[in-house]
Amino acid sequence: MENFRLKVFRSVCEQLSFRRAAEELHLSQPAITQQVKALEDELGTRLFDRTGGRVVLTPAGRILKKRAAELAELAARTQEEIAALSGEHSGLLSAGASTSIAQYVLPRMLGDFKRQHPKVKLQIRSGNTEQVVEWLVEGRISIGLIEGPALRKDLRVEPFMEDELVLLFPSGHPWSKRKELTVEDLKGAQFLLRERGSGTRRVLELALEKAGLKMREIDVVMELDSSEAIISSVELGLGIGFVTRAAVLPRLPLGKIATARIKGLHIPRNFSFVYPAGPKPDGLAGALRKFTLEESARWR
Repeated sequence: MENFRLKVFRSVCEQLSFRRAAEELHLSQPAITQQVKALEDELGTRLFDRTGGRVVLTPAGRILKKRAAELAELAARTQEEIAALSGEHSGLLSAGASTSIAQYVLPRMLGDFKRQHPKVKLQIRSGNTEQVVEWLVEGRISIGLIEGPALRKDLRVEPFMEDELVLLFPSGHPWSKRKELTVEDLKGAQFLLRERGSGTRRVLELALEKAGLKMREIDVVMELDSSEAIISSVELGLGIGFVTRAAVLPRLPLGKIATARIKGLHIPRNFSFVYPAGPKPDGLAGALRKFTLEESARWR
């Protein structure tokens, strides 16, 4: 239902790149340029400033970006409401998920969700918690699934699954011979941490400080953008790390990494939905929320 030129325009706005917009929409870059030029001709004004190798929205472009997002949301909601008349969900659902959830939780769920709602097209963005929250506030997604606090009063956070961060280190490490470690042991270790803005990092920092280990007392040798990157780096002997239990368990039988309990340090956390404050989401976002809550209850 959405005007195609506006869809192209929104993609360029989000990517701030004609090339990346072409990749996202599976079009050629000249086709993207042609659609934007046709829209500019129709409105009689430039929408982007492309000088200096950068793509920047003009004042007119900023106005259209806001209205185009509103029109896209209206078109999607209209399609949802019409589909609901026949008792089924239909349309595009844009959701955002923190990296660990996107890698280890959603793949177990989305196949069944699609079988229940075959007319729903899913668009899942993956990033850290901070990015997911930003996408939600900007209206790029309808609902988010995050692994850390949202830290905003205008958003509602609702837990849907329990998780735990566990320590891992190379299998040949001296710690492999010990049944239990102490927080003091961590002070001399080389840490591999998730990047700033990551929910995993935020939860870990709070837990370590609560246990008496301040961040200035640890040696951070590398910051990485995913649990998989941390696990691979630990396997290579580059340091120690903390990642979600779901990421560690399948790798332990391979014999390259090991884990151990730490006395006085247990790091539970929740995977949570995040959505605008107010009523719980309805429509497609509500369908995903309901389905995920039901599925996660079966996993407990």
